[in-house]
Formats: sequence, structure tokens, C-alpha cells
Amino acid sequence: MRILITGGAGFLGSHLCDKLLAQGHEIVCLDNLFTGSKANIAHLLGNPHFEFVRHDVIDPFKYEVDQIYNLACPASPPHYQYNPIKTTKTSVMGAINCLGLAKRVKARVFQASTSEVYGDPSVHPQPESYWGNVNPIGRRSCYDEGKRVAETLFFDYHRENKVDIRIVRIFNTYGPRMHPNDGRVVSNFIVQALKGENITVYGDGTQTRSFCYVDDLLEGFVRLMNQDATVGPVNIGNPGEFTMLELAEQVLKLTKSKSKIVHKPLPADDPKQRRPDITLAKKYLKWEPKVPLAEGLKKTIAYFKTKV
Repeated sequence: MRILITGGAGFLGSHLCDKLLAQGHEIVCLDNLFTGSKANIAHLLGNPHFEFVRHDVIDPFKYEVDQIYNLACPASPPHYQYNPIKTTKTSVMGAINCLGLAKRVKARVFQASTSEVYGDPSVHPQPESYWGNVNPIGRRSCYDEGKRVAETLFFDYHRENKVDIRIVRIFNTYGPRMHPNDGRVVSNFIVQALKGENITVYGDGTQTRSFCYVDDLLEGFVRLMNQDATVGPVNIGNPGEFTMLELAEQVLKLTKSKSKIVHKPLPADDPKQRRPDITLAKKYLKWEPKVPLAEGLKKTIAYFKTKV
């Protein structure tokens, strides 16, 4: 197939380019390089089946493709809060442009949504049927609400125009090619440990996250895209739950760092717990994560050693 990946030079997008090229597809990688990087796809630029286009999804685009994966959007708080209006536009206009293209060329279109649609959840773990507990006017709202509107648009195009959609809700993912300054907890802790700086834990460190290694996540993407039992949304993430202190201790152990753990105040609207209910992924995709945290962290640390 010929497949368009928006945000294809980003952390997840570049790994998806690798995976789909390896399966024999032709890839058009669209990215404005705001948080993506040419370094992530440099090894693909000579591949005759790979085409890189520098373009912003806010502006319309036309390609003859069989599938579209819409991954374009800054996904870490420092990046999406840097220009919050642009972040909302990227989610909303990006979705409209992908859906319009999918409608015209009759392509199947995939939306990379997020566990952030659940906000600071009052239900734990979070099933897809949970509508969330989201602040619509907070610092994180540009991302949370942008992604929620994108899901709305996908379902309205599906119902009104019969567009063939798939929606995944991504829970915390980590791995090689994460941006060193993206402000996410895994990259923060690893970079701080490798530099011998204090490891910053916000709050008392008892808040939890679930960490899914990038290879596991992308397997879930491709399985969702290539089945016909459900359009989603489907949670893809690791139900193994770790406190921030447990993660910090694992990173210290694996990096053999002498860094100390220090505590700082909790940011606004920071969820206290986040863990996916993956019942639907198991049922429809026969999917569950395989890579244990320690193994995934080793690979991620090895990558960051070449960058720090």
C-alpha cells in the first residue's frame, strides 16, 4: 500500500515509518519539523519507497494513498504549551484535512488520540467508555480538548460521510528517538541521571503512570488499522503501573548514576494516576504489551547515551 504518515519525523512517526517500510509499503512522511527531526528519518532518505515532505497539517494537502496515519501534534507539555493556539489548530485542522483527504481518495484514516482525553480520571483504570474529567480552560486544555475535538470530527465524518476511521488512545510511551527536552518523565529522568544532575520528582512521587515501549505500541497501531471488527477508540498502553519514585529508582539503578532525587511542586492539572484498561485491545486486536519496563529502559538509556 501507499501510506501517508503525518508527524512522520517525530518519535512515534519515525518508528512507524520504519515498521511499515519493512512490511513492504510505500511511505509519504509529512512533517513540519516543529518537534520532529530529520535525524529520526535520515536513514530512510535514500530509500526509493520513502518520501519526506516538509509541510504543516494545518494547511491542506493532497496525496493518492490507501491509508493515512494522523500522528501530527506536539505531545509533551512544554511543547504543546509553547504555542497553545497552534496546538489546538494542529489537532483540529489536521484532523479535518486528513479526513477530507480520506473522504476524497477513499482511504482508511487513523487518529492517534491520547489518554489525556480522560483528564485527571475519577475512574481507574480507564476504559474507553469513560468520558473523562477534563478542565476545558487549563494550561493543558489546548492538547486535551484538541484531541477530544479530533475524535468528535472522526466520528462525525464516519457517521455522515462513511469515512473509514480507526482511533487509538495512546498511554505513556517511551523509547529511542524521544526528544531529550520534551519534558516527559522517562526522558527527563534518564537525561538528568546521565548528566549527574538531581532527578526532579514533582509532588511526593506517589502519582502513577503506565509506560509502554514504542515497539509494543506500534504493533497495536498496525493491528488496529488492519482489522475490521472495531473502529475504536481502543486504548493502547501498558497496564503495569509504576509510581514516579519507582521509575526514578529504576533509572538510577540502570544508569549507575550518583544523582539524588529532589521533590518540586506538582504542576496544575497533573493527573494523579493513569492506567489503561486494555480489555478491548485484547479482544479485538489480540494485543498486549510484551516488553518489560527494565528492558525498554535499557534500550532507551543506550539511545540517550549517544545524545547527552
